[in-house]
Amino acid sequence: MKATLLWIDLEMTGLVPGKDKILEVAAIATDWDLNEVATMTAVVKVDNDIIKDRMVGDFWEKNKESRDGLIAQNETGESAKEIEEKLLSFLDENFEKESIKDDHKGKGKIILAGNSIHQDRKFIDIEFPELSKRLHYRMLDVSAWKVYFEGKLHQKFLKKEAHRALDDIRGSIDELKFYLTFMKGN
Repeated sequence: MKATLLWIDLEMTGLVPGKDKILEVAAIATDWDLNEVATMTAVVKVDNDIIKDRMVGDFWEKNKESRDGLIAQNETGESAKEIEEKLLSFLDENFEKESIKDDHKGKGKIILAGNSIHQDRKFIDIEFPELSKRLHYRMLDVSAWKVYFEGKLHQKFLKKEAHRALDDIRGSIDELKFYLTFMKGN
C-alpha cells in the first residue's frame, strides 16, 4: 500500500529558522484514511554550543524532561544531510512517484501534514532543501481545524504535548480523526 500524506514533526532547539536547528525528526506516511503505512525517526547531530545557547528560557524550563531527552540523544545523531537522504529514501519507498499533481509545474508532489506544519516547513526548506523540492506547496495543517473547532464550535481536543516528534505526530493524527467525527458520513 502506498501512502498519500507525509506527516512530519520536528523538534528544534527553538523556533527561529536559521538560528535554531532541527534536533529530532519523525515521519509517518499515511493513506487518506489516516492509516499508518510506515514510520521513521531520526536524530540530527547539533553543535553543543547551539544547544547551550538556544535551549534556554521559559519554554525549556517548563519542558525539562523533553529537553533533557533531546540533549541526551544528540551524541548519537547524524548530520542533517544523512537524515535528509534517509527521508528521501522513506519517500521513495512509501509514496507513488506521481503522488499529487502540482498544477504549476506538472510534477508529482507530496502533501505535508502536521500541527502548525508551516513552522516545520520553514526548517525543512533551510535544512532539508532536497526534501523540500519533493513537497507540494499545499499542506494539511491540523491547527487550522483546531482554530475553527475551538472558536466556532467550542470543541476542544485534549492532546498531550509530549514535545517528542513521533508522539506529537500520532497526537496530531488522533486530533484530526476527532475533528473528522463531526463530518457527515463518518
